[in-house]
Amino acid sequence: MTAQPPHFYDFSLEPHFAATMQGPVAAMWQQREEGEFRGVDDRNIGWVSLTKPNHDKVIVMINGRIESYWKYQELFYDLFQQGYDIFSLDHRGQGVSDRLVDDTELGHVEEFAHYVEDFTTFIDTVVAPCGYQQHYMLAHSMGGTVGSLFLEQRPDFFDSAVLSAPMHGINLTQWMKPIASPFARVVEQLQRQPNYAPGQVPYYPKPFLDNKLTQSEVRYQWFRDLYEHKPELKVGGPSARWVWQGMAAAKQCIQHAYQIKVPVLLIQGSDDTVVDNSAHDVFHRAMTQSGGDCEIKVIHGARHELLFEQDKYRTPVLAAAFNHFKKAETESQ
Repeated sequence: MTAQPPHFYDFSLEPHFAATMQGPVAAMWQQREEGEFRGVDDRNIGWVSLTKPNHDKVIVMINGRIESYWKYQELFYDLFQQGYDIFSLDHRGQGVSDRLVDDTELGHVEEFAHYVEDFTTFIDTVVAPCGYQQHYMLAHSMGGTVGSLFLEQRPDFFDSAVLSAPMHGINLTQWMKPIASPFARVVEQLQRQPNYAPGQVPYYPKPFLDNKLTQSEVRYQWFRDLYEHKPELKVGGPSARWVWQGMAAAKQCIQHAYQIKVPVLLIQGSDDTVVDNSAHDVFHRAMTQSGGDCEIKVIHGARHELLFEQDKYRTPVLAAAFNHFKKAETESQ
């Protein structure tokens, strides 16, 4: 079991999950504000915020592929309880935001840079005008790719960032790594319109025992039930174009890591089979060799969904994130 960080925090726990979600989390969620803005190509991008008049610091959460801010209600509750306002958006093509193709379950994007441009618009038009004293980023998986690219392009907005299992590389077998991107490009060219990459299918709720994401059955079942209750949130496998666009963006994160100026805490699960953990080491090296502040924390035994894992993994992840943010707060005083 991972050692507990020095500060104690009172987080939501699995034995009380149902009561927490139906009680205080549901009450908080009723107080949310939702809105939308026009992203690239005039697409509607949905966002949510949870705010309190006496909060002067904000965490901007960037979720991963196929996700929605609706999925992160428990996390938002834990963040909000620690005195932070919360803002989050749903990426184009998923969640409550506009889909890009007729097949609403196809995970597609024309240019990965569009995710970053949408996020930049969100920051400039929704978050920044609120005038917070401190801004913090929490980004998961594909959101970590978007967040890394934003930090490279806009190094002065956030005070610090936590990247949870960021997609700085996709976990592939060794022989597939050099050919995956060109293969996906060829497949896309052969397709008459955007379609699933080879081996990918529409949304399918894998049984808990077959899932590679988390070992927390109660959390896993909750977000699968959410997608059944709100089927408009469902997204399945990626398109061939998304695959090579995503791989190119992950590589760009590493190539331009030297431009990141804020302290970064990168948290990875040792048993993650979704992203390439070895790419985190390359990202870390690229940042630190240029004088950047990057720390990697490994949660031994944890899978990809660090923010939806069993308590013995999730609690240290959240505590490490808050310790990282508080260190930035202390240094700014």
